[in-house]
Parts: sequence; C-alpha cells; structure tokens
Amino acid sequence: MVLEMTPRKHRRILSGIVRGWLVIIVPLLFSATPAHAQGRAPQHVLIVPETTVERLEDISINAHTNHLIIARPNFTGTAPSGETPQSLRPVYNLPTSGGTQVIAIVDAYDYPTAENDLNVFSLQFALPPCTTANGCFQKVFANGSKPRSNCGWAQEASLDIEWAHAMAPNARIILVEAKSNSFSDLFQAVDVASNLVSSNGSWGEVSMSWGGSEFSSEASYDSHFTTAGIVYFAASGDTGGKTIYPGVSPNVVSAGGTTLHRDANGNFQSETGWSGSGGGKSLYENRPSYQDAVSSVVGAKRGVPDFSFDADPNSGVSVYDSTLCQGVSGWLVFGGTSVASPALAGIVNLAGHFYASSNTELTTIYSDMSNSSDFRDITSGTAGSFNATTGWDFVTGVGSNQGTNGK
Repeated sequence: MVLEMTPRKHRRILSGIVRGWLVIIVPLLFSATPAHAQGRAPQHVLIVPETTVERLEDISINAHTNHLIIARPNFTGTAPSGETPQSLRPVYNLPTSGGTQVIAIVDAYDYPTAENDLNVFSLQFALPPCTTANGCFQKVFANGSKPRSNCGWAQEASLDIEWAHAMAPNARIILVEAKSNSFSDLFQAVDVASNLVSSNGSWGEVSMSWGGSEFSSEASYDSHFTTAGIVYFAASGDTGGKTIYPGVSPNVVSAGGTTLHRDANGNFQSETGWSGSGGGKSLYENRPSYQDAVSSVVGAKRGVPDFSFDADPNSGVSVYDSTLCQGVSGWLVFGGTSVASPALAGIVNLAGHFYASSNTELTTIYSDMSNSSDFRDITSGTAGSFNATTGWDFVTGVGSNQGTNGK
C-alpha cells in the first residue's frame, strides 16, 4: 500500500506524476537483478500504479491493488525481462508440471484481454494452454453484468491469473470480476468465487491480491473466507511493517514478500526479506490457535505474514498485459505481494493436499515450519521496524516455500 500524501511531500520523493501514475526514478544497483534482466541500464523507473495508492477516504470502503512495476526508461515491452516460471521453480524446489482442481482469482473491474494475455504468457513459457475452449479458463462477472474496465486492475488480474497458472499449470483458473473495488463488491465476488470452486464437489483456492488499511469492523467480513474445501490467500501489503485487511484475517493465508539475489551469471545465491513486505500484529484480529506456537512473538493478536514468495520488483516476475495503461503494455516486470498471493495459491494447489479450510492449511504450515526441507527460513532483511530473524517473523512468516510437502 502507498498512502496518498500532500503535494509537498509528493514533490520531495517523486520525480513526477504522469497521468495518474506515481513514477519514481530509482538507481538500480541491487544484487537482486533477475536472471532474465541482466544488462539493463543502471537507472530504472519504478511505477506505482494509481490503483495501488490508498487514499484516506478509501479506508474501510475501497481496496487497492498491491503491485509495482519496474521498467527501463527506453522500455518497449516486447520481450520478458523478469523472473519466469522456469527460473523460479528451482528456487522453490518445484516440479515442472502438476496442479488440479480450481484456483479462483478475485479482482475488480473488467480485464478485456484476459484470455488472450494468458495464452501469450502460456505460449512464451511452454505452459499448457489455458483457454475457455479447453475448459481451463473462465471469466465470470460477479454481479451478472460486465463491469467497466480499469487498466490498473487489469494489470493486477494479468499478474494473478498468469502466476497462478505458472505455479499450477494443470489447475483450472477462474477470474471473478467484481463490479468495483469497494469491499462490498469484492466480498460479493469472493462469495461467487467460493461457490464456483466448491460446485460439483471441487476443492481449491481463492486468491485476493488486494486489501486496505485495517478498520474496526473488519472481523465482520471474516465469514466470507470459510467455505468448506477452500483455502483462501491474501496479500500482506506493500508497506513494510504495516498490516492490511483481508491479509490479517485468521481465515486466510497471508502472503509476504522476499527479494531474490543472483550473481552476474543469473545463478541464484540467496533470498532475503523484502523491505516492502507488509506485516505485523493485527490491530483487531485475535491470535488464532494455529499461531500458538509463535505466541511469544505475536502476543494476543493475529500476526502476519504466514509464508512468502519473491515480491521485490527489483527481482520481479515477467507478466504479459496487452491492455494499454498509461502508455505501457506488453511484457512488464511486476513486484509486490500481489505476486506472492496467486503464486502461493498455485504452489499449495500443486501440493495436491486440498485441505478443508484455511485453518487446516495454516495448522499444517505452522506445525511444519521448522522443517528446512519444506521451508527456507529467511534470516535477513528488514521491513519497516521488523527484521527477518531465525524462526517466524513479521517480515516473511515461516519463510519461503521448498517443495510441495508441509503445505
């Protein structure tokens, strides 16, 4: 999340505001340069989409996306230049195929080119086709009629459907589009998604890469994440050390963010906590029983995130979105915990356990968190006032994924 600031503060930290986007010029001198992005110019543009900015009047009313984009000043978008399914599978010790049942993605507004873009992504990375015709892909309007389009939310949806498919290539993908980004419309879409996943005896996952600052009545919405046979995922947010809802709901798996570090030849070296990874103690949600094992850290409140995935835009993932948005389209490099939520949903789908609830999934994760063959403990990196340390922490939770056991 990026809170909207006063114009004076904007001028201090931003190089410019371009047609509704916050554009920050940042020197890219990181060791986290993606394997597919070697040789880029030393200065890059960090794009914070308008949909990722939370305004004060949005709190408790509207949700925001949690994605960021890195682009070269001479960016053309004609070829992928971020991490790929092939480059990330060995990092997380994942097989090249698998997945079954359903992953539902909930986003706001219409994404007109969703099926086309998912097909381009699949062809580029030799993934199984995922189309309406072969039964793999479905797009549903939550309130029964097509919502208006919004290019920032279309970017969010492109990231979500492509990286759920990347991690679980054989799972069905359903994109459920809410009428707007209001919490009321989005939670209606969650209910629609839950019904679609559970229909005909199916089991699966629902991913929500959006959220907003916590508010006192948030727990009243927790019941939307309790349909039997579904594990719910939500982004932990993109402001280090800050919590968002529904990422703090005890009924969701909260997805945090990491940074990948590669050498000059693109070889994976290490993984650290990402400075933007949302986390901390919930303001309003009490500690669930599956976190009793980390009660000395979280106290009486729900602590987040639960586990994590690459989310730093400087080690970001390749995404294809042909919908022109503020002058950019095509192959983009995305970061943010919006990457982590659908990717982890895909990994859990790939594991094939299909637990009866998020609570069961999280109980399994926390009971296995000390097993180094199942989770990589992230022990360095800082987000807000929190440090990644040995064991569970407010930056990366139990750490990042290793293989398909323990999920």
